[in-house]
Amino acid sequence: MLSKVSETALITLNSRVAEARKANPVIVDPEGERLLAKLAIMLPGDLRARLIDRAMPASLSRHIALRARQYDSYARAFLRENPQGLVVNLGGGFDTRFWRLSAAPERFLEVDLPPVIELKRQLLGGDPPYRMIAGSVLERNWMEAVLEKRNQDILFLAEGLLMYLPKPDVTGLFRGLSGSFSRSFLVFETVHERYVRGVWHKMLEAKMKRSLGCGAGASFQFGIRDASEIEAYAPGIKVLEEWSYFEEEDLKPAVLRLFRHWKFVSRTQWTIRAAIG
Repeated sequence: MLSKVSETALITLNSRVAEARKANPVIVDPEGERLLAKLAIMLPGDLRARLIDRAMPASLSRHIALRARQYDSYARAFLRENPQGLVVNLGGGFDTRFWRLSAAPERFLEVDLPPVIELKRQLLGGDPPYRMIAGSVLERNWMEAVLEKRNQDILFLAEGLLMYLPKPDVTGLFRGLSGSFSRSFLVFETVHERYVRGVWHKMLEAKMKRSLGCGAGASFQFGIRDASEIEAYAPGIKVLEEWSYFEEEDLKPAVLRLFRHWKFVSRTQWTIRAAIG
């Protein structure tokens, strides 16, 4: 059984595929289409109706696809600049980034909760070419597995993950990364802290239930006011850049791009790329 948070992986997959099926998609994801087709057969009727058959808002599917494309771009640039580098996908869900990158199996690793990993194995008909580690990203075992390979030249990706974790656990994760790895990078999505408590939190929860049929919005626990805050979480953490889909020329409707100049909106839910060590 998938948790409410893990259910968002189905929404993300569904949104990517919905965008990929458009006439001029911002992302192409044939492996995602295959996984979604199998999921539609395997999932219980109520879950399928709520998370897959449900029509996704066009703006949401575009936003999720733009985010996936940006994270793909970070990964491609990293692999190009680090021929022996390793990409570690944290909380990968039903992501198909490995196939979109056409990466060598030894240069890609994925970490997620056991129920998600097991379901993904069923969909793939066995283990994928790359290594998957079943467990929480807050546990130490996956870091030890990575350290067996290397302690530098690693890109950690956390797309749609950290906002669901308690802040002490997130800061602990940063300390663990900083203390174990060097010459590496972390790309992660975050939300503004106003969305993890009070009336803004309740508004977000209601919106997600109404639009997505998912209560994961109630699980938002970690947010920040400004990207620079993370540099105080652990030594060696340095913000390199920030990205919001409001910056993308492919954003629809195009008028939304005007919000890229207004941080109250553009820094509602956005991505940070940081150096480690």
